[in-house]
Amino acid sequence: MTTLPETTKKKLGLAIDLDTCVGCQACATSCKEWNTGGYSGPLTDEDPYGADPHGAWLNRVHAFEVGEGEKSQTVHFPRSCLHCETPACVTVCPTGASYKRAEDGIVLVDPETCIGCKLCSWACPYGAREYDYAHGVMKKCTLCVDRIYNETLEPEDRQPACVRACPTGARHFGDFADPESNVSKLTAERGGRQLMPELGYNPVNRYLPPRERRNSSFEQPKAAQPAPKRTGSALEKFFDWADKALTK
Repeated sequence: MTTLPETTKKKLGLAIDLDTCVGCQACATSCKEWNTGGYSGPLTDEDPYGADPHGAWLNRVHAFEVGEGEKSQTVHFPRSCLHCETPACVTVCPTGASYKRAEDGIVLVDPETCIGCKLCSWACPYGAREYDYAHGVMKKCTLCVDRIYNETLEPEDRQPACVRACPTGARHFGDFADPESNVSKLTAERGGRQLMPELGYNPVNRYLPPRERRNSSFEQPKAAQPAPKRTGSALEKFFDWADKALTK
């Protein structure tokens, strides 16, 4: 069985803002694109346009409806490896292929020694491991380790592909061991949460909860002049919809 480092100098991970994630899948597709030729690449796609498409995706986005009535909302929930401090996926690995790095806390898989036994995927309660059927090995989020330390890239590009691609700024990368880092401050300010902390694996990634929606009930100001006669055109219907959406 694989042992864990006693301590890690850093705790690199992601803070994901569920309030601003719109479920656009940019993080998932950019992750797929980068990692096809990256650290544990290539990620395979089997029969992508057929009746049974499948392949390895290291980042997935789920959508949930929460609340009832006027307080209901759609929450988009990105899911990938959480780089736990005491990951069960590492300690069950019989070959040492799954390991946690002492220098930064990133959990990785060595494809050269992985035998595809899937013990790590059974042990992971977060469903973060992907079995690549084409190569017979396990794969997972690497926090783009081949990107964040790549000095040939511009400094602003030395972050995970999913973070760089997010159009709404919902994903943040940094060192949770540093209380002055952007992710530590965001977690403190927004009450960032671990996923299923009761299991004891102490995941590094944090989720920033959605903010409560504003109350849409308020008095409309009285018009100074009579409103123009409505024609029921498509343009008027669009602005009616936009008015309702923006007052929520």
